[in-house]
Amino acid sequence: MDQNKYNVIGRNVRKKDVLDKVLGKAKFAADYEMDGMLYGGVFRSNVPHGLIKNLDVSGARDMPGVACVLTHEDIPGKNRFGIIIKDEPSLVEDKVRRIGDAIALVAAESEEILEKALEKIKVEIDPLEPIFTMERALAEDAPRIHGKTNIHIKKKLRYGDVEQAFKTCDVIVENTYKTPSLSHMFIEPEAGMSYWEKGVMTVVVTTQNPHYDRNEVAALLGMPQSKVRVIQAVTGGGFGGKLDISVQCHLALLTFHTNRPVKMERSRQESTLVSSKRHPMTMSAKTGATGDGKLVAVKVDITADTGAYASYGPAVATRAMVHCTGPYVVPHVSADALFYYSNNPMCGAFRGFGVPQISFCHEGQMNALARKLDMDPVRIRLMNAHRVGSAIATGQVLEESVGFVETIDQALEKSKSLMREN
Repeated sequence: MDQNKYNVIGRNVRKKDVLDKVLGKAKFAADYEMDGMLYGGVFRSNVPHGLIKNLDVSGARDMPGVACVLTHEDIPGKNRFGIIIKDEPSLVEDKVRRIGDAIALVAAESEEILEKALEKIKVEIDPLEPIFTMERALAEDAPRIHGKTNIHIKKKLRYGDVEQAFKTCDVIVENTYKTPSLSHMFIEPEAGMSYWEKGVMTVVVTTQNPHYDRNEVAALLGMPQSKVRVIQAVTGGGFGGKLDISVQCHLALLTFHTNRPVKMERSRQESTLVSSKRHPMTMSAKTGATGDGKLVAVKVDITADTGAYASYGPAVATRAMVHCTGPYVVPHVSADALFYYSNNPMCGAFRGFGVPQISFCHEGQMNALARKLDMDPVRIRLMNAHRVGSAIATGQVLEESVGFVETIDQALEKSKSLMREN
C-alpha cells in the first residue's frame, strides 16, 4: 500500500463536504422533514429571576391542531442537564433563573398553530431580586441563584514562591483588565428533528457533541443509552456554542409523548436569547521583571460571570488560569479564579475557553513592562518566549512543536515588508 497516497500534510486537499455546501446540496438540521411530523416550540420566561406561582397551559392544550403541551411533570427521567455540572432544568419546576428559561413545550400540526398555542400559555411569576453584577452576587444578603452560595467555582494555581520573587524584581507593573460578554451569532440557529426508529429514540441535530447529547437525552427520558441515537447534521457554525444542549432534549421529549416525528428550529431572536455567551472577565495582574526585561513573577486574580448556569464554566476557569502567563517563561506564578452565578445569560465555551480573555491581560502586561523599561515590545517578548524545553506554570515541559519565536519572527518580517512597500 502506498502510504503517501494518504498523506495530506503539505498538500492541497479538497475538503470532503465542500462541493455539497457550495452547490447548496448540504442538508442542515432545519432541512429535515418527515411525513406526519409535528412542529415543536418552547414557552419561555420573560423575567430573569422569580418563583412560578401558577402555570396555565389549558388554553394551548384545548386548541385544535395541538398534539401535546408538556411541563416538567411530563419528564419521565432526570430534569437536570449540564456538560460538567447538572444544574440546568430541561423545563423549569419552580424557579426561573434567567430570561428565556424553558417552562413548557408545545407540539402542533403547523408552525402557525404552534405560535398561537404558545401565546395562550399563561404563567404567574413572583419576581425575586435579579443578580446582574459580581458585587451583588457575592454580597452576604444577596438572594441565592443555586443552593447556598452564588459562587460557581474557585480554582487556584501556585508555581514557585511569588511573594518572595516580587521582592527581587527591579520593576513591577499592576493593572486591571476587563473583557465583555459576546454572543456567537453562528449563521445557522439551533435546529433538529426527532423520531422513533426501530424502538430507538433518534435525534438529528446541529451539534458539536453528539455523544454528550445522547447521554443527556437518555437521562431525561429514563432510557438506556443504547436506546438513544443522536446524529450530527451538517452544522452551520458552532465555535463552542453548540456544545451545550439546545433543542435535543425538548425534541426527544415531544416525540416520546406523541410517538411522532417532531421538528424544532429556533428563531434568531430565540437563539441569541438562550445560547451560551463568552464569559465577561475582570483580571487584576501584577507582573515583575528584572531591569533587562526578564520575567520573574506573575500574580493574577480572575473573576467571571458564568450567568444562570454552569455550562463549561469550570473548564473556562481552568484554562484562563493556566494560560495567565501567556507564551512566556515565568518561574513564579500565582493565579486565582472565581466564577459566580448571576441572572445574566449563561456563559460557556466560546472559541478558546477563557484563553482569549486572559490573552488581553498578559499581552497588556507585556506592553506595560516594555513601556516602563523603555524596551522594544517585540524584544521583551522574544527574550521571555517559550521554546522547546521551557517549563510552564503547571510543571509541564514543552518537549516539541513550540513555534512562538518563529511566529513572531515571521510576523515581524511581514510587517517590515509591508512598511517598505508603503
